[in-house]
Amino acid sequence: MLISSLPDRDGSRCTLTYEQENKWLRATWRGYVDPQEAMRGAQNYLVQAQGLACAYLLNDNVALQGPWFDSLEWLEQAWLPRAQQLGLRFVAHVVQQDTGTDLLIRTFTHAHLGELELQIFSDLAQAQHWLRDCQQRAFG
Repeated sequence: MLISSLPDRDGSRCTLTYEQENKWLRATWRGYVDPQEAMRGAQNYLVQAQGLACAYLLNDNVALQGPWFDSLEWLEQAWLPRAQQLGLRFVAHVVQQDTGTDLLIRTFTHAHLGELELQIFSDLAQAQHWLRDCQQRAFG
């Protein structure tokens, strides 16, 4: 189910969907997304996630080009606490094809940030499998 789509003038976009069959939110980034667009997309997630109480996010950067995000500090100090307040607990981050420009892959590949668990993937299917495993652990 499409929740929102934030296109930019250059054709890039961030699309947020709720995948009912998987019970997770999916942020799909396409094209050259500059840091301002990335921040706008991240802030849009916070607005749209209110009331959804979804613990799982698939952050899909496979079709992304460019730097994606230049402020891990903002993500960690501003976005992350708010996302956790909204119920986010598991993030599968799928890196873009040129992983040299993805700040997250250069910083860590797996982390527990408070109650949130973040896992970095280069393969979309592996990320989906990990989220399903997280769901099974959560529901026993």
